[in-house]
Amino acid sequence: MANALARETSPYLLQHAENPVEWVPWGAEAFATAAERGVPVLVSIGYSSCHWCHVMERESFEDPATAAVMNEEFVCVKVDREERPDVDSLYMEAVQGMTGRGGWPLNVFLTPEQIPFYGGTYFPPEPRHGMPAWTQVLQAIAESWRENGDQIRAGGEKLRVQLSGAARLSPTAGAVTEEALERAVENLRQTFDAVHGGFGGAPKFPQASVLEFLLARGESELAGTTLRAMAAGGIHDQLGGGFARYSVDAGWTVPHFEKMLYDNALLARVYLHAWQAGGEPRFLQVCLDTLGWALREMRGAEGGFFSALDADSEGIEGRYYVWRADELRELLGEDAAAALEWLGVSEAGNFSDPHHPEPGLNVLTARGAEPPPEQRERIRSRLLAARAERVPPALDEKRLTSWNALMIPVLAEAGAALSADPPADVAPGTGEELTAAALGCAEFILRDLRDERGRLLRTYNGGQAKIDGFLEDYAYLLEAAIVLFEATCQERWFELAVELADETIERFADPEQGGFFSTAADQSLIVRRKDLEDSPIPAGASSAAAGLLRLAQLTGEERYERHGDSVIALLGEIAPRHPAAFGHLLAAMHWRIAPARPIACPVPPLRTN
Repeated sequence: MANALARETSPYLLQHAENPVEWVPWGAEAFATAAERGVPVLVSIGYSSCHWCHVMERESFEDPATAAVMNEEFVCVKVDREERPDVDSLYMEAVQGMTGRGGWPLNVFLTPEQIPFYGGTYFPPEPRHGMPAWTQVLQAIAESWRENGDQIRAGGEKLRVQLSGAARLSPTAGAVTEEALERAVENLRQTFDAVHGGFGGAPKFPQASVLEFLLARGESELAGTTLRAMAAGGIHDQLGGGFARYSVDAGWTVPHFEKMLYDNALLARVYLHAWQAGGEPRFLQVCLDTLGWALREMRGAEGGFFSALDADSEGIEGRYYVWRADELRELLGEDAAAALEWLGVSEAGNFSDPHHPEPGLNVLTARGAEPPPEQRERIRSRLLAARAERVPPALDEKRLTSWNALMIPVLAEAGAALSADPPADVAPGTGEELTAAALGCAEFILRDLRDERGRLLRTYNGGQAKIDGFLEDYAYLLEAAIVLFEATCQERWFELAVELADETIERFADPEQGGFFSTAADQSLIVRRKDLEDSPIPAGASSAAAGLLRLAQLTGEERYERHGDSVIALLGEIAPRHPAAFGHLLAAMHWRIAPARPIACPVPPLRTN
């Protein structure tokens, strides 16, 4: 065998194409080879902007001696978790059940029948901090397989049942009530950080869907406090716009520096809705800065959006984004004092990392006195120009249907709002530009991410689309099509929404227990699962419920309402008890009992076959 990843389109898989490990992509051929050789399968899952994935590659997967052990004892499969969320969620649950923790890189050992029997995350090249060396793990697993392979296989059926997880849930909830939604809000209040905003402690994630639910419920204090704190923190790129994936501290100061398309799509929309709800100019500014970053740095020529920017540059996390005080003084001259105050820059710095070689580094925040607009823009412009001279983080250029579908609603809604009544400080034509970007993204998906049958494909790069779409691809695009129809009144988007709703029900609905499977019947792995929690993007089932219930409001079609309600019947009791995991479903539950929202567009009649 030889490393077979050079033919792939995923930037993450291509990063590993030169490894001495004989990686192959996920597929039936890998498991057939394992059965023929009588060896286990090592599945290593990660993504292109994952810091520890890069570390383990450098330390172990690029090492010829380590690769020799892997090649001799296993069939080695590399998976991009963003391309294959089904594989990732299945084996992440297995490893969490085995070890009590998860993360990436995710390394899991399977039988040739795809049953997991051991796994973990990052392993060092030598024993460290109580962790065994990766080669020790490999040798122990190989020896155990040789001595106990039959016993390992014999335990597979029990684990298969366990991994079906939520697919075994039965409907228990009745109709949505105001009391249940208020209970969800109260549970969020219990974990709310009144000092820094957000929920819980470090590490702290933005939880955009929870903030949307709170805004829908009129909880402006909880949502607004969080949005202001994030906007002023280091998790928000104060120079170039956009948000990092999460903050390693409770105060939003030091981010894990990777920027994901999905976070920024969801957060831009929350900031837009917060501005629409309360008129706070800062919220609109953050929304437009975030969209500006996405349009400038993340959009391909065909109109689709790239997936992510890496956390690392020059092999060091955050190097592109952090500054020393003396750097700013040299760059800014007479503006330096105002900049250091505004951006929270000190000699000691606020960022320390044992892997970073320099002391006194600062992640920029915006918690100090803000300079006048002209000076502020002069500072930002000079620092952006200086940052552009640095080695930038790597860009994951694959376009995912679901993540692109998340960009469409915020572009369309912002475009409609700013075309109808733009504030004086918004550039003329901004609304029209955003609407055009939403339409361009939708056109890209319909043109380049469908197969010959018209079914959605998951991923696109290098002129090639591949992998059948999952529930989230269909559900997010269903919601996006409805927003496009409401924003433009173009009938084609209503027709697309109906087409997607019908196909979502046909291919993913569970006719027995209700709700939706995450994969179509012809995509199933060892089990067909229902992934129900936001993670942090909306769960596919919650998105399907939201889209179908909204379409039912528009059309009066009972079938759409019934299938949307079936998700609530499964989770309507669980969601208010665990609101941080079910923000998007709670928002759908709110709209289920809220007065129907009127729209200006005439709704076409449903076509009958």
